[in-house]
Amino acid sequence: MMLVEETTVPMSALPVAEFKDHLRLGSGFADDGVQDTVLESYLRAAMAAIEARTGKILIEREFSWTLTAWRDARRQPLPVAPVNAVSAVTLLDMQGIETVVDVDSWYLEPDMQRPSLQPAGTCLPSLSTGGSVRIGMLAGFGPEWSDLPSDLAQAVMLLAAHFYEYRHDVSRSTPAMPVGVRALIESYRTVRLFMGGRV
Repeated sequence: MMLVEETTVPMSALPVAEFKDHLRLGSGFADDGVQDTVLESYLRAAMAAIEARTGKILIEREFSWTLTAWRDARRQPLPVAPVNAVSAVTLLDMQGIETVVDVDSWYLEPDMQRPSLQPAGTCLPSLSTGGSVRIGMLAGFGPEWSDLPSDLAQAVMLLAAHFYEYRHDVSRSTPAMPVGVRALIESYRTVRLFMGGRV
């Protein structure tokens, strides 16, 4: 399985000005924007860390997911949430020849924890031997920072500030994920149960 981010979060969607206020950086100076690139990088790093920990995509963007077999031909859970649309389902054979699956033969079942691709009939289309399927999807809470739930937005700010404040600290005693951030994102984490184990 391979998940590819096809589009990135635009700079305009990042709350750089709000992050400056959060850090209580000075304003009104000629070099106000000199740290914008650095602040942007910490915001992106914090978002990536929280997305990896929760499986939730914060700012809306496009992804493609390729897999070589259905987990269940009657329902295929998707790897991220929330998924707002599935743009295409494409079958690839062993030679890489693509066949777009008719949009009337499948549908998206939205869910905040485990959205899934569902067959309109009894089963999702069969995959050929040595072949795969690529699912294109639009995932995220929305295209703007204001679309995020307030607790996730606060978690990003806290974690980005943590990265910023400890940017020169290379000791192992510094926690990678502060307790306050973990508390804010805990309810968004997806618990996966496979073969009696918790993942």
